[in-house]
Amino acid sequence: MTDIGGADFKPRSPEPRDAEPRDTGHGAGQDPEKRSQILAGARRVFFERGFDAASMADIARAAGVSKGTLYVYFENKEDLFAALVGSECEETAERMFVVDAEEEDVETALTKLGYSFIRAILRPSNIALLRTVIAISAKFPDIGRRFFEAGPCEGVSRLSVYLAAKVEQGVLDIEDVEQAASQFLTLCKDGVTIPALIGAPDAPEAAAVEKSVKGAVRVFMRAYGAARN
Repeated sequence: MTDIGGADFKPRSPEPRDAEPRDTGHGAGQDPEKRSQILAGARRVFFERGFDAASMADIARAAGVSKGTLYVYFENKEDLFAALVGSECEETAERMFVVDAEEEDVETALTKLGYSFIRAILRPSNIALLRTVIAISAKFPDIGRRFFEAGPCEGVSRLSVYLAAKVEQGVLDIEDVEQAASQFLTLCKDGVTIPALIGAPDAPEAAAVEKSVKGAVRVFMRAYGAARN
């Protein structure tokens, strides 16, 4: 039994496809607006009910399309959820991993990134997504892989570009920028993510978030600052 959003959901056997005629106006994935419409409906259903309790019929109703149209764009529920994972991670990465390579003060840049990173991962929708991925990744490892690549790996990759630029400028001394980027993000979320994932009643206080981010920046600069002793 999986707990998502405070409710218990019993696993549901895969539902058979019906014989409903499909919408053949576009090839699969050829209409971005329709695809986005379906993903928006899927987002509501998956986050409200969890993966196991959600059905393609529920998602079709929420998206305002027929089940036939749904199957034009997505092969099954797993395929649809995997697409939602990629979409959510891409949107989150675009918002929170924007670092100006020309920013002269590395501590300022990392502090801003740290705060945006924590705010993003603590959003209820992101917590719900992570819980769902964790719950089903053993059964559907490809979904877990796609989440890891589109989420954590993408964040590390984007931060690595900034760190590499600062190494070139002689501001930082790093041999492996990807490892350093991963270390910084891990330090930022230490002590913040787990309470939210397990349903701690209160969100982390601002002081706790500030302490976590500033501590991460301090440790990072002591380890990789070119002027460190």
